Amino acid sequence: MDALWATWHRLGLPAHVQVDNEMVCSGSPAHPRGMGLLIRLCLGQGIEPWFIPLREPWRNGVVEKFNAHYRSKFLARTDVPEAAALGPTHRAFEQKHNSRYRYTKLGGQTPLTALQRVGQPLRFPTSEVAPRVPLSKPETGCYHLVRFIRSNRRLDVFGERFPLPPEAEYAYVVATVDVAQQRLRVMLGADLVAELPYPLR
Repeated sequence: MDALWATWHRLGLPAHVQVDNEMVCSGSPAHPRGMGLLIRLCLGQGIEPWFIPLREPWRNGVVEKFNAHYRSKFLARTDVPEAAALGPTHRAFEQKHNSRYRYTKLGGQTPLTALQRVGQPLRFPTSEVAPRVPLSKPETGCYHLVRFIRSNRRLDVFGERFPLPPEAEYAYVVATVDVAQQRLRVMLGADLVAELPYPLR
């Protein structure tokens, strides 16, 4: 939480955050509707978390590509004599990367060019210090799970399973938890294929 908060404080609050399904992101499997720390932190800032499909780590390929780039272009080439020197040295690399490195996912643009073309003002957290645990339960916002539905037509929401209609079989769906309405909506493309009550803990 502190690392995310520090990043948002420097780079701005995103509209969405893509994460995997580890418990550190989703919360406790014993309480799948309890909204884990990451969900609570994001929703408290107006950010919608998106959970990638289960057992599909390649969905985070852009992040892994950046990590490889960071290792080869920064860590392997930079001598940092002490921890205090890491911050300024890292920020110099970050500026160089964001102004020169082009991503296919950004249409061949650099991160800074893509940000400028969006034309939206950046939002920042109101406090330098991250909120402390326990975080209050959000009352608004949404979080999303992308899931591949197999032949059993069961949707897995952090260990809970819900039956889906035949048209969802062998397809990717987006399950959205609407916190304010306490509803779970399942979309197959532009079509709503299921909607049910989803009371949160």
